[in-house]
Amino acid sequence: MAAVAALVAVVAWYGPQLPSLAPVTTYQPRQPLQVFTSDGVEIAQFGTERRQFVAIAQIPLQLQQAVLAVEDARFYEHRGIDLLALARAVAAQFTGGLRQGASTITQQVARTFFLSQRFTPERKIKEALLALEIERQLSKPQILELYMNQIYLGQRSYGFAAAADAYFGKPLAALSLAEAAMLAGLPQNPHYANPLTNLERATRRQRLVLARMVATGAITPAEQAGARAEVLKLRSPSSQTLHAEHVAEMARRLVVERFGTDAYSQGLRVVTTLRAADQQAAWDAVRKGVLAYDARRPWRGPEGFETLPAGRHADDSPELEAAAAQALKDYRDDEDLRVAIVLQVGPKEVLAQLAPGERVTLRGDGLRVALPGLAARAPADLALRRGAVLRVVQLRARGGAAAVAGASAPAAASNANPAGWAVVQWPEVQAGLVAL
Repeated sequence: MAAVAALVAVVAWYGPQLPSLAPVTTYQPRQPLQVFTSDGVEIAQFGTERRQFVAIAQIPLQLQQAVLAVEDARFYEHRGIDLLALARAVAAQFTGGLRQGASTITQQVARTFFLSQRFTPERKIKEALLALEIERQLSKPQILELYMNQIYLGQRSYGFAAAADAYFGKPLAALSLAEAAMLAGLPQNPHYANPLTNLERATRRQRLVLARMVATGAITPAEQAGARAEVLKLRSPSSQTLHAEHVAEMARRLVVERFGTDAYSQGLRVVTTLRAADQQAAWDAVRKGVLAYDARRPWRGPEGFETLPAGRHADDSPELEAAAAQALKDYRDDEDLRVAIVLQVGPKEVLAQLAPGERVTLRGDGLRVALPGLAARAPADLALRRGAVLRVVQLRARGGAAAVAGASAPAAASNANPAGWAVVQWPEVQAGLVAL
């Protein structure tokens, strides 16, 4: 009886303080200004929040299952507050067991839209009361739709569609099980589990999601094993859909002049006169020309030098691979210009490791640009030695990359450089193209 009286008192005190549910019942997501080519290819987005609203019917079921498995497995069974999950969390707290969350998807929606992330007893009470009211006014699919479009997932991305593009460069419908599980692991702590900055943590979280999916019956153990074995291809932070920054900036200025700063959150779409294929051809031609020009300039030396363990680790040891990956963490690939660190130097070939851990061998024409660095008396700032950080390109990439390193296409395809990689220099010249 006392418990009921206390509950009534809590509702009577906090109920009038609760905000209107209009933000969730009439959801108007903040969406960025987008600029496109005439044939529908995105050039750029402008806005503080990167978001692509997707109706719940268009969100893949497997992704929904992944999210529910790790965030709220009893979502369709409770009415906003999961007393069973709360009891488990309390028991774990007192018994020293594995820490468990007790907040439901609905409570997270209430917190995201109306409350701060700072934990206080008052916030938890309001969160619970708001969750009960949200469940009363909205259906379960509507609540899940709000959650999957509003939750912050790192990289300025709000919602899973924006996150799929930010991390994998894919629409939701193209995600694999492994990719979906990695995204589903982000809501708890997007910074901690960001795969672009800490793949190891993100992978641990992904595997927890997959295990939970097996436990809930969403996938089979065989599907779990396949997803765990999949090597994920993450989107480079510097990658873009299309290089036309100057046009995007012109469009942004014109739109903001007309609509003000609201243009950054109203989901406006600007279509330019550019054609994607023409713009890409122009970019490729300028890029190839600049790299070819720079390949004929004197060797300026590696981009930097990092310390690698010497002597106690074999060149194929996991310890050396980990040390090399750590040394490259502050360097970034730029499309096909990859960062590599030298592991071993011989008279006619160099063994290097790329940022993701892949080993490449540079020899023959692939070393032409950097030959002065192999000389016995090369100056210290020019020498190719263990720990030197280089920029390399795959000769068969984009069909014309062989010319970048000063090699002919037939030579690049021959046994003179079977690995197909070449050292390039980061260009110091600038160039432009005007098409009439």
